[in-house]
Amino acid sequence: MAIGVFGDLTDLDEAAPPPAATLEAASAFSRPLYWMYEMGHAALDPLRMVADANRLYYRNPANPLAHTGFGKSISAACEMFERTTRRYGKPDWGITETVVGATRVPVHIETVWERPFCRLLHFQRDFPVNPRRPQPRMLIVAPLSGHYATLLRGTVQTLLPNHDIYITDWIDARNVPMSGGRFDLDDYIDYVIDIFRHLGGGVHALAVCQPAVPVLAAVARMEEMGDPDVPASMVLMGGPIDTRESPTAVNDFAKERGIDWFRRNVITTVPWPNGGVMRQVYPGFLQLHGFMAMNFERHLQAHADMFSHLVKGDGDSAAKHREFYDEYLSVMDLPAEYYLQTLQTVFIDHALPTGQMTHRGAKVDTSKIRNVALLTIEGENDDISGVGQTRAAQTLCSNLPDDKRAHYLQPTVGHYGVFNGSRFRAEIAPRISDFVLSHNWPRKGHNAPADAPAS
Repeated sequence: MAIGVFGDLTDLDEAAPPPAATLEAASAFSRPLYWMYEMGHAALDPLRMVADANRLYYRNPANPLAHTGFGKSISAACEMFERTTRRYGKPDWGITETVVGATRVPVHIETVWERPFCRLLHFQRDFPVNPRRPQPRMLIVAPLSGHYATLLRGTVQTLLPNHDIYITDWIDARNVPMSGGRFDLDDYIDYVIDIFRHLGGGVHALAVCQPAVPVLAAVARMEEMGDPDVPASMVLMGGPIDTRESPTAVNDFAKERGIDWFRRNVITTVPWPNGGVMRQVYPGFLQLHGFMAMNFERHLQAHADMFSHLVKGDGDSAAKHREFYDEYLSVMDLPAEYYLQTLQTVFIDHALPTGQMTHRGAKVDTSKIRNVALLTIEGENDDISGVGQTRAAQTLCSNLPDDKRAHYLQPTVGHYGVFNGSRFRAEIAPRISDFVLSHNWPRKGHNAPADAPAS
């Protein structure tokens, strides 16, 4: 989750998303790049097929060469070529069961709300008996930042035993036809508000990284309007609420380049035969280039190690490499208006902490938040959202009572460790669950999910 992770264009009123003509002219330089990328993939298809056939030939136990160093090296080289030139699609969730209390229960994923750019998924658990522990409803707002929501698979798996989980499943802009309309930061906030209303009051919101800003803005707008469907609590994790605090390389890069540089160099047009043909986007392959460039030597070494593991027959290490990179290399296009507006609003103008952010022309006033409990979580070694950037929400929510707020700084973890990994499972997730339980509301009967008793 880096710069590509955040980005739209401006203040929502006067700097609302640029007209189509502006984006059209701005992307004149970068537009051919996407077409060249598509043609390159198409040209490599026959070579990938040959490489995959050779991999299978030199790995077949019936082939005497498969047991030689030469055969293993050829097979490994073919697999590495196929993997590094492949287009990775959206990964599967792979969550089919969980353990509630001492009982293993099946999990079914179903879509309960849908718009052109997002689906709301519910991890429906089939309880044989009612659990003794309350199961608060939790909405995980996944980042719309390049990777798919499945990047939070570990987050979901950790929280699922004790919570009724919903998650935003953002849709690749490359696949959204022009008839689906545009999508910017205003629309993002609208989606969040609409989801809160769909789920009814008392749900608990957990925003990971990028969505911390729109979730905080959505709650502020709902509180100001006296909306009864506000969440009971919101947990903001590693989010860029105020990027003036401990600015990272990501923040500095956005500030130095300015919005016009991004508009000229990273915005392009989706080519045929994709469903979103002619839509203006920040393409996933450019985002992936940025992700990889941040730690290029590390990725290079990881692939060299993978080749070595394949030659040596170290299947466990090779499997771990495949599992990580199957997720890491799966990226999605972002709508241009959303990308540029978020970039301008969050990283360049610092509109939320300076009181300048608006939603549909109305000021986002975080001092109106009085009822929604707030937990902010940061990682000590976070190189994407520096220490203090998320905690800034505590200051912005100036009228929130002390008994409705908490902050936690997790030692020795980076950005990814804030929402995944052993430290998250052992130290962060229990704190989230305790905070949610201590601020849990009775749920509305007509919105109560069928898989658990009312909490």
